[in-house]
Order: sequence, then C-alpha cells, then structure tokens
Amino acid sequence: MFGLGGQELILILLIILLLFGAKKLPELARGLGKGMKEFKKAQTEIEEEFSKAADETPKKEKSSSSNQA
Repeated sequence: MFGLGGQELILILLIILLLFGAKKLPELARGLGKGMKEFKKAQTEIEEEFSKAADETPKKEKSSSSNQA
C-alpha cells in the first residue's frame, strides 16, 4: 500500500488525531467518503460516455460507406 508499513500508518493516524481531534475525525471521514463516491460516479459516467462514443463511431462509418457504394 504505497510502500507504507504498519508503523508509518499508525504514526500518520496519530498525527491526524492530534491535529484534528477525536470529534472532527468522523466528519473528516464522512467528507472523504462522499468525495470518493462522487469521484467514482464521475469516473463511471466518463467511461460510459467513451464506450458510447466508441460504439457509435463504427456505425456511422458503416452507414456512410454503404451510402457511397
């Protein structure tokens, strides 16, 4: 996981706990979760748009080439 060991992760979590306090951690985690959800949603939408565009391109080429013949 990003080349971090258990000790490094514990140290990072302790620093975050000291900086923000125990009361703020649930709010931060909730905000992070919402942000990740929105990012994944946007990623899925973009992937769907690309696949739709890729599917439509061959159809247009086939119809235009058959019209020319």
